[in-house]
Amino acid sequence: MAAAPGHEAAHQHPRGHTEPHAAKHADPSYGQRSLLGVLLALTALSGLVDAVCYLGLGRVFTANMTGNVVVLGFAAAGAPGFSVTACLTSLVVFLVGAVCGGRVSIHISRRSRLLVTAAALEAFFVAAASVVALAASTVATGWPRYLTIAILALAMGIRNAVIRRLAIHDMTTTVLTMTLTGLAADSSLAGRGNERAARRAGSVLAMLIGAVVGAVLYLHRGAGLPLAIMAAAAAIIAVIAYASSAATYLDAS
Repeated sequence: MAAAPGHEAAHQHPRGHTEPHAAKHADPSYGQRSLLGVLLALTALSGLVDAVCYLGLGRVFTANMTGNVVVLGFAAAGAPGFSVTACLTSLVVFLVGAVCGGRVSIHISRRSRLLVTAAALEAFFVAAASVVALAASTVATGWPRYLTIAILALAMGIRNAVIRRLAIHDMTTTVLTMTLTGLAADSSLAGRGNERAARRAGSVLAMLIGAVVGAVLYLHRGAGLPLAIMAAAAAIIAVIAYASSAATYLDAS
């Protein structure tokens, strides 16, 4: 028996709306852009967390270990305002986090699930750090300082290990030295085409924006609020990484 025209139209109507959506998710270029958006957002969070750590936790980094090693050298030389203990805490716990991230990478084979797991763990640990910062009278001294440094360094170590495993060109999310080098060395001034100039410049801009936002929030509201915002942002990033075409692109690459 032939279907009624209205019934047939009812089936055709939703298809007309879903097919472009499915095609969009199947488009590799769209998936790549979605993935780059996720990684740029994580890069901005790195700028935010290190702004809070450097300004609020006594000149120490928890995401950028290159800077942290340099700061440790300042502290070891006796420069005022720097702490050997704080820097070592960050370095050691970051390495522990990297080990954990490496172990997670062994047990989770799907690249999209690995990224989602790292972002979700980051959201959890940064939320814990924000609770410490909001509950303590200050995170500049004493046990709240070291506990906050340790929690954040653990989260950043896990994330860095996972991002290293994913190996997306020029998207380390924490270190910009080689990104800036590539931006200049592959430029037209150097006689090259610089095909990844947009993502490189985007990484630099994202971290700068994150650092500005983190500094402004810390200077006006203390450490707790920017860390809470970062935790919420990391949770949103985890959801986007799971639900968007970035997951399909990662698993296919």
